[in-house]
Amino acid sequence: MASKVISKNQKPKYSIREILLAWSVHLFTASGIVAGFMSIIAITQAEWREAMFWLVACLIIDGIDGTFARLFNVKAVLPNFNGKMVDYVIDFATYAIIPAFFLYEAFYAENMILEWMRLPCAAAMLLTSAFYYGKQGMVSEDMYFVGFPVMWNAVVFYLFFIFEFNIWANFILIFVLCILHFVPIKYLYPSQTVAHRKLNVLMTVVVIGVNILILMLYPEVKPLLKVVSILAVAYFIFMSVYKTYFYKQ
Repeated sequence: MASKVISKNQKPKYSIREILLAWSVHLFTASGIVAGFMSIIAITQAEWREAMFWLVACLIIDGIDGTFARLFNVKAVLPNFNGKMVDYVIDFATYAIIPAFFLYEAFYAENMILEWMRLPCAAAMLLTSAFYYGKQGMVSEDMYFVGFPVMWNAVVFYLFFIFEFNIWANFILIFVLCILHFVPIKYLYPSQTVAHRKLNVLMTVVVIGVNILILMLYPEVKPLLKVVSILAVAYFIFMSVYKTYFYKQ
């Protein structure tokens, strides 16, 4: 608990330790953009596995920094610093811009899309992501993403490392997902959605852990790991459809 000395007309005072801990949380959040930059470097060197490892690191940082922020009461200790805005900037880079660049370079290099498809796909991902961030109600009151969330890092991971779709299937799927940004399906927000939170967090940990193993073993193929990864994603899809169309409060 933060130690405070409070008088009627005085704001709470925090110790140097508490202030440093609060700043360390913001620094941890900001480190996500450095991990993203390392992913860009790896992409330019055609190190696809390394690039995805850095994007996974970004995902993990984003997934746990909020816990640290609440633990160290960051909003109260540093009221004049907007950590959420820092988080938004990094999220857009690591969930949209860098994955689009990964698709632009890696998918073409590995014959997963045609030359003329590269820019339309990347542009569609970036434009729809920008509009998604700008719409009101991106997250519902009961803490679901409304419309397919900006998770292009996951999309390019599954298309590149898990599935073996043909060129046209990759192309079409990208545009279908762009459209789904604006279809009002409620998608789980694992760290925030109250319903089945423990199970949602568990499945998130499972899918991240399995996908890290897949990356570590790449290019060796482990069918069982792929099946587990796909089933975990199927859980999130099922829960989203169930919540949107069948769940009655």
